[in-house]
Amino acid sequence: MIKFGASTLSWISSWSPEKGLYAIQKTAENGFDILEMSLPASLEFDAKTVKQQLADYGIEGRLTMILPQEAHLPFYPEKATRLLKGALDKVAELGGNFLGGVLHSAIGVFTREPRTEAEWDLLKTVFADVASYAKDREITLALEPINRYESYVLTSAAEVVTLAQELGMDNLGLMLDTFHMNIEENSFFTSVTKANHHLKYLHMTESDRGMLGEGNVHWDDLFKGLAEIKYSGPLVLENFSSHLTELIGPTSLWRPSPYDPETLAVGSLNFMKQKAAQWGLI
Repeated sequence: MIKFGASTLSWISSWSPEKGLYAIQKTAENGFDILEMSLPASLEFDAKTVKQQLADYGIEGRLTMILPQEAHLPFYPEKATRLLKGALDKVAELGGNFLGGVLHSAIGVFTREPRTEAEWDLLKTVFADVASYAKDREITLALEPINRYESYVLTSAAEVVTLAQELGMDNLGLMLDTFHMNIEENSFFTSVTKANHHLKYLHMTESDRGMLGEGNVHWDDLFKGLAEIKYSGPLVLENFSSHLTELIGPTSLWRPSPYDPETLAVGSLNFMKQKAAQWGLI
């Protein structure tokens, strides 16, 4: 059954125990099922406490991660492997079964050349190891392709699906983000239907990171594809408001947002639910 989530960035700019509890409270208060939390590179995250807080408020937690520059996988495969396994340990402590995100590269690190065959082989070596570690803990990994201005390593749904197929690991899948899809994919519908069962998780965000339905994302094509493959995974909101001033630089919010965080989150949740109902997903 489809569940609806929000990123912590809907409520807070960075994680701390106090801010994290606030994000949990706001997520539950506004009718979401899931709070997505991005692990820091330090892995300083009290999973046991957060697990109890999530239970207290009746919502689920999902963990994601973005590799830091010092663990950019093609440059530092051993560091990336250690960090990813540490993140999986945090998922296990949380009682979770999922780790997604930009697990393949650091944002903004480039060689000024396309990904090489040697780098592809490194991806396969690292994720064969990490996916096996995850499988032992009954955890699914989902790799998020991101746009060409942020990475060169994995930028399309097809690349992640190919990696999963070549490795033959059933717990290694795809995490899509509609912001990046709007730049890199030729078709929302085809990207989803070709991914099929490899698609494990979706970031829902508008072309300008604002209110869902007010930008250029082809939402009906996306939901038509999700209906076609009978998708039942999470739909997780990832849009940002400049009213959280600490987000302006990291998320490039150079123009003022018309919505405060709560209005943006609730309006976008209502849009997701309306589209899911329209296409028979709920």
